[in-house]
Amino acid sequence: MISKEEFLLKAYKLGIIKFGNFTLKSGIQSPFYVDLRPIASDPELLKELSQQLLNLLKKSCYDLICGVPYAALPMATAMSLDSGTPLIIKRKESKGYGTKKMLEGIFKSGQTCVLVEDVITSGKSLIETIEEVEKEGLRIKDIVVVLDREQGGVYLLKEKGYNVYNLFTIEEVVDLLYKNNLLSQEELQNIKNFLKSTPIVTAQVKSSRLTYEEKAALQSHPAAKKILEIAIKKKSNLIASLDVSTTQEVLQLAETIGDTIVAVKLHTDIIKDFSEEYVIKLKSIANKKNFLLFEDRKFGDIGNTQQMQFEGGLYKISDWADLITSHVIAGEDSLKIFDSKVGIITIAEMSSSATLTDENYKKRAIEISENISNVIGCVAQSKLPSSLLLFTPGVNLNSIKDKKGQNFNTPEKVFDKNHTDFIIVGRGIYKSTDPKKEALKYQKSGWEAYLKNISI
Repeated sequence: MISKEEFLLKAYKLGIIKFGNFTLKSGIQSPFYVDLRPIASDPELLKELSQQLLNLLKKSCYDLICGVPYAALPMATAMSLDSGTPLIIKRKESKGYGTKKMLEGIFKSGQTCVLVEDVITSGKSLIETIEEVEKEGLRIKDIVVVLDREQGGVYLLKEKGYNVYNLFTIEEVVDLLYKNNLLSQEELQNIKNFLKSTPIVTAQVKSSRLTYEEKAALQSHPAAKKILEIAIKKKSNLIASLDVSTTQEVLQLAETIGDTIVAVKLHTDIIKDFSEEYVIKLKSIANKKNFLLFEDRKFGDIGNTQQMQFEGGLYKISDWADLITSHVIAGEDSLKIFDSKVGIITIAEMSSSATLTDENYKKRAIEISENISNVIGCVAQSKLPSSLLLFTPGVNLNSIKDKKGQNFNTPEKVFDKNHTDFIIVGRGIYKSTDPKKEALKYQKSGWEAYLKNISI
């Protein structure tokens, strides 16, 4: 393996760094521009780069390698071939056909994956890749980067707990070029002045989320205001999903954990002994303990059918539910049939693996949700516009994936990365030996994650 300096000088001859006046994607005027893609056209140099990057990771343990699209893909492929470590590929956008997966390759939940990036500036593309990879139950500890532009991205990632190894910093590069008479004293000073004067971009990435009080001021629907008021009063953002099959179990759990939650989420059609008496008792507990009733019906039919499902049948959901869920698959008009008093939560994303709710579907679901007055928010796994409340299922402190395709996240992760508003916890509470103790644990963990998120 050749020295770093020798590698840089060979790569420089390919035109990987240009000097002048360039407008970056961020709008910043830069005296240099870095493009490492030409290295992929030189097999010997690409192999040398692979060895240099693998050397940075010699003390790391990992099961998989993934390159950040697109420039880092050849680098990650070379590293996979050199090390014998399996490669997975993260798409920049989902295909509109086939499996529509964002992550391609063979992998298992719980495996550790190292990410490869060519150039890091703000760290935004890496954060996006980390989110997609971790959605599949993989663990990210280490990130290897060819060049750090020294504009805050490495700091951001290290602050979030990731190890970042870079082959070069831009200051190191220009010093080496100057040393080898490839850069004038004036050019060197110009670049160093630029690096000192350019603001660190991580301040933009770390923008604070709205508080519950600020969110409440944006809401006009009574259900949205009510759930936020309960959250503030109880210091809780916890919704308990009680997926049990008898009314006695629901009522007992609601009574036991009612003081710690803002809502009980139900799948009423799995209850074996549903009755009007049960509804009366459940509403009484909800009033006493101050929480909302959230029927996770996930309506998804034409408007006329949905109206009959909502208002009639055995369950008469319209008589007792404060909140309901609905898909947007039938279009905007299908949501207009619901009583204006009920808060609708649309399904923008799901937490199961291989879900078909890709980025295109999510975008359209959000657009529809913003147009309907009694839609208060969405079920999703990523950030939403501030006008919509974000309800995040699949939250568990002890698991990352089950055997039926469900992916789990911690409260801290969904507040930090997604700016969620409410966490939905099911099995972590109702399947525990002490539901009250576990509910208190999730209430505390969720509230601390929220407070930490708003104080950034």
